[in-house]
Amino acid sequence: MPTASKRSLARQPARKPAGQSKKPSKTAEFLQVATCSTCRKARSFLRKRGFKLNIRDLRKNKLSAAELEKLIGPSDHEDFLNPRSKTFRKLGMDEKPPSRRKAITCMARDPGLIRRPIVLAGGRVVVGFDQNGMARL
Repeated sequence: MPTASKRSLARQPARKPAGQSKKPSKTAEFLQVATCSTCRKARSFLRKRGFKLNIRDLRKNKLSAAELEKLIGPSDHEDFLNPRSKTFRKLGMDEKPPSRRKAITCMARDPGLIRRPIVLAGGRVVVGFDQNGMARL
């Protein structure tokens, strides 16, 4: 009888060691500023949902005007502006919104003007910490 129980144990699939999580099934581009608390919350939110994040720090590796143009696409450029930015307030962008060209030029020069984080996954773009938008990725 002990032989039969050894055989049944041998047929069971090996288990993963405790503490080892499953591999992330989804990948996303994550554009952030390292010191941004909203970016930290969004990173945590996405990682808990199994995303592998390819992180780009916008202060160290700025987006070019061409990259911003492609990223914004047909969307409203004002959705990508950070109204909490010092530059946004200094330039009075809340009172007189800039043209698309001016906004993109300013965001390329000063990454603080870009609302963050920006998450790109599955052909979608989510701007800011939008839990509903991120959950649909």
